[in-house]
Amino acid sequence: MSIETILAQIDAEIAQLTQVRTLLTTNGAVSAKPAKSASTKLVKRKKRVLSADARKRIADAQRRRWAAQKAKAK
Repeated sequence: MSIETILAQIDAEIAQLTQVRTLLTTNGAVSAKPAKSASTKLVKRKKRVLSADARKRIADAQRRRWAAQKAKAK
């Protein structure tokens, strides 16, 4: 590969990244192709919290599954 070819590829990559950055900073207002949904916004979900009782029930159920697998393997 010649140095000119490498530099041309780097320039093409820089141009593409610059275009992507422009699209992201303008919230997609300048679009080369139609956006899937301009009104769709990312919604951060709340972290789901389990009660201590729920965690205990889940842990106990998993221990029963492990015990059943262990008994089956013997």
